[in-house]
Amino acid sequence: MQVSGAESRIMDALWRRGPLVVEDIIAEVAPAQSWSDATVKALIGRLLKKKALESFRAEGRTHYRPLIPREEYVTAESKAFLDRVFGGQLAPFVNHFAEQRALSPEDLARLSVLIAKLDDGD
Repeated sequence: MQVSGAESRIMDALWRRGPLVVEDIIAEVAPAQSWSDATVKALIGRLLKKKALESFRAEGRTHYRPLIPREEYVTAESKAFLDRVFGGQLAPFVNHFAEQRALSPEDLARLSVLIAKLDDGD
């Protein structure tokens, strides 16, 4: 399932605070994006059609919640990006990132731990 950048803003709000009613989603995402209420409602409609969200009635109001766990979304998006931009190769991605942005000592320590774990087969 493809979730656009705009749709991902709706998903982020619901992963952080959901389930939410439409007014709460609008309050959460619209101001930062300068979106109208209609834009947010259209994005919700697209996500419902994609089965990324579901709606349910509670306390007399329609609420929305994600059907996709955030971790599953992040994994799919990360893999798609890596495949599309770096041919599925992690080393060129890390190299490019390291050349474009200075890695902090914490970044280097985390990468070292990750490499050690991978070498150990964990």
